Amino acid sequence: MTIAPAGTRTVPFHVPHTAAKQQRYLAEVLESGDLDGNGPYSARAAELLSAITGSPHVLLTPSCTSALEIAALLLDLAPGDEVVMPSFTFAPTASAFALRGAVPVFVDCHPDTLTLDEESLRAALTERTRAIVAVHYAGVACEMDLIRRIADEHGVPVIEDNAHGLGATYRDRPLGGFGALAAQSFHATKNVHCGKGGALLVNDEALVDRATIIRDRGTDRHRYFLGQVDKYRWVDLGSSYILPEVLAALLAAQLEEFDAVQRHRHRLWDTYHRGLADWAAEQGVALPAVPEGRAHSAHLYHLVLPAEEDRSALLDHLRERGVQATIHFQALHTSPAGLRYGRSAPGGCPVSERVADRLVRLPLHTALDDAQAEQVVDALLTFRTGAGAPAGTGPRTRTAGSPRRKDLA
Repeated sequence: MTIAPAGTRTVPFHVPHTAAKQQRYLAEVLESGDLDGNGPYSARAAELLSAITGSPHVLLTPSCTSALEIAALLLDLAPGDEVVMPSFTFAPTASAFALRGAVPVFVDCHPDTLTLDEESLRAALTERTRAIVAVHYAGVACEMDLIRRIADEHGVPVIEDNAHGLGATYRDRPLGGFGALAAQSFHATKNVHCGKGGALLVNDEALVDRATIIRDRGTDRHRYFLGQVDKYRWVDLGSSYILPEVLAALLAAQLEEFDAVQRHRHRLWDTYHRGLADWAAEQGVALPAVPEGRAHSAHLYHLVLPAEEDRSALLDHLRERGVQATIHFQALHTSPAGLRYGRSAPGGCPVSERVADRLVRLPLHTALDDAQAEQVVDALLTFRTGAGAPAGTGPRTRTAGSPRRKDLA
């Protein structure tokens, strides 16, 4: 086994961002005793999110999962209804709708962007379809114009799972503002976070009042505090989906630094993309693709290896050189719960299956400096895949050229 050279720093896969004012804001909330939620820091965080996404109504939630569950309740889903979504996504994207008795219908992803494939989407739609969930994988936008056109043709709403996409755009418009609803994540692994939190962006005015009721345990308590009713009652299904104020304070401090966080992450992302271009082309490795008209969020940087055994070898190779890297989603249509509660679209999801077995994520966070990013690049340049050049030939000179896209289909 190769041992990392003496003095080499370990490059951690992830370190949550620390905002300068977060300790002060947390202390202020704790001293105030106003811990429940919907306080001044909740208002501040919602205001900042609205500015970033362009969404007029932001409801903070304890998680992105909670936001998706509210969306499922708003749709009045019944057993047998279908919700179409990519197979290559996190489990809550499906479970939020399966909890209401709906059937997740899994479609394939594009081999370059790993976002929802529109032709697979068309084949999945039936008279039972009640919604389409567009997941912006790695913070690269789905083809939203076409997806919304398909949705309009079938009279169903689009919901954005924008857990990765805060700050990204599609044709100069922020993600989170295209669907009737959008869900955000502020888990500790995200660009900005509050440990664990989320938000529901409500872009359809007709859904605002009911979404607020569902989020507050199915009561019309917000109307009481607005002076619209003299007492509040249980009026709908709902649950305790309000983000505690102490977490909202942490989130507000993080969001105030959002632009600086994004600059740092984009610089690291660009270091990887430039430094690995020639190596990836030689070794048959696919780098992230960002089509024209889309700006990504620098949420993650991933490699797709030619074969599953290449991935295992690469993870070992990086570990021996002090670099922590990891895998990502497994295709939901092959999972135990996916087989039990959902079904695949006609044609299946072959790209999702192959990507799930070959993808590696590299470290990308604000605690990572430029020297560590170069350490990651240098470690990768000494790795050879089964499809690549012989190990003795050495890496080519790194250039700033754009990487070649690889068709994994």
